[in-house]
Formats: sequence, structure tokens, C-alpha cells
Amino acid sequence: MSVRRLAVAFGLVLLALPLPAQAVEVLTGALKAIAERGEVVIGYRETSVPFSFLDRGRPVGYAIDLCGEIVDEIGRATGRSDLRVRYERVTPDTRIEAVKAGRIDLECGSTTANAERRRSVAFSPVTYVSATTLLVPRDSDIRSYRDLGGRRVVVTSGTTNEAALRGLVAKLKLQTEILTAPDHAAAFAMVKEGRADAFATDDVLLYGLIADAGAEGGRFTVLPDKLSFEPYGIMFRKDDPDLAATVNAAFVRLAESRELRWIYERWFLKRLPNGERLNVPMSSELRTSFQLIGLED
Repeated sequence: MSVRRLAVAFGLVLLALPLPAQAVEVLTGALKAIAERGEVVIGYRETSVPFSFLDRGRPVGYAIDLCGEIVDEIGRATGRSDLRVRYERVTPDTRIEAVKAGRIDLECGSTTANAERRRSVAFSPVTYVSATTLLVPRDSDIRSYRDLGGRRVVVTSGTTNEAALRGLVAKLKLQTEILTAPDHAAAFAMVKEGRADAFATDDVLLYGLIADAGAEGGRFTVLPDKLSFEPYGIMFRKDDPDLAATVNAAFVRLAESRELRWIYERWFLKRLPNGERLNVPMSSELRTSFQLIGLED
């Protein structure tokens, strides 16, 4: 065997070996824990189409793809090319505590990155810009949030949409009954079954629920009124500079290679696993956000 081939073979053997103890020691926080156990734990959502949802029992979606890229970056940062991914289901009520307690390393769903949440967790650069809107049956006489007096509106528990709706109802002094559901699918079901007159959540999630419902989705529409501004991000532990730098490095790489746009188009413009399309072009706000981390045009 030539010296060159011997060197290549030796290098491959080294890659297959566990990470040396001295290499782990230079790591801190979540990266050190991930390197030691050889595993990244991703929190996923079951019904946040197209961000994070189940397809044939497997988590898929826009946020899941972005987190896969972050896992690749973590592998480079830790020297572990053999990292496993384990998925843990989270809900709007459990996701923040799961991150804070270290039960998951990355929360890959449809989570708003607002100032209140940033006091206890950290976020990636903005991945999507949404707004709280209302879903109603097409034959409903609700045409605006001003028509909610005397109506029942459901929200998903633990979301920013609940606070936005309660604030609006109080400001306008509407006699609106606000109901809660454990997840988006359950909230949508309440409207389908007539137990609620409207569902308030992020516009893109409502489009996703309608698309996922197939022919039945045609019975519903999303009103144009925007009740809040909702910038999404990948959530991870606060005060972990090495993990934050690794997450940001992944986004810079994706922005510079234009992969951010390609991943977006895969989930918002092309067909979803069920054959439906959302047909939601990238907003000017999100395009600007991507430009700020390196995306051209």
C-alpha cells in the first residue's frame, strides 16, 4: 500500500473512533453534552404544517430541515461526524420548559421569538414572519375581528396568539368567549365541529391546516386582519455562547449558499407530502432578514 493510501486509511480509522477526551474538554455547555453522548435531541411538533409535523410517523418540515443543518454544524464544531438525532414531541405548553430543563437541545417548530421569551431562552435568526389571524367557515358572517362579539374563539394554549386575542378583546370591550385547545389540530377540530366560531393562530399555520385537510379544507377561509406580528426562530438554551455561535454559523452557511431560499421553497411553494401546495411566497420581511445574514438578492 502506498504512503498516501495508508494515510487516508489511517484518517478514516480516526474518524470512526470516539471523540478523544481532551477534545471534549475544550467544549462547553450543550456542545460538550452532545459530544459526550453522541446525540442531539430535537423537539418537534405534530401538527405545525409546514414547519414541524408528522408524515408517516416521522417528523418533517421546514423547521426540521433547518435543524438538520444545525445538527451538521454541531457535528463539525464537536468533531463528531456520527451524531445521532433523537426526536421528542413537544407542545406549545411544554416546549419552553423542555429547552430550559435541557430535555431537548433544539426546538424545531413554529415558535415566536419575542422579547418576553428571550429572557429565558435563545433563538436563531428569524426563520419566518407570521401574524395572528382568524380562521372561520366560509359561510360564517364573521368578516373581521370586530365581529367577534358574542362569539366563541379558540386558541392553542401556551401561544402568543392567546395573549394577542385577549388583549384585542379587552381593548375593544367585546363579549367574546375565548376557548383553549392543547394543539392546533384540536383547535381546528373545534371549528369544524361547530364548538367554536373561529380559530386564532398564525396565518401560515392556518393555511397549513387547510391544506392538510384536503377537500374539507375548502369549507374554511383565513380573514385578512392581522392581530399581531410573529417572527419565528429555532429555540435553544440561553447563555450558551458556543451553541449560539454554532447555530448562527449554520445560518450564515445556508444564507451564503442560498440554501435558505431553497429550503423555504421546498415547503412553502412545492407540494407537501399530502400533495397539496401552500403557495406562500417569501415575504419582503423574511427576504430582508435572510439578506442580513448573507443571502443575495
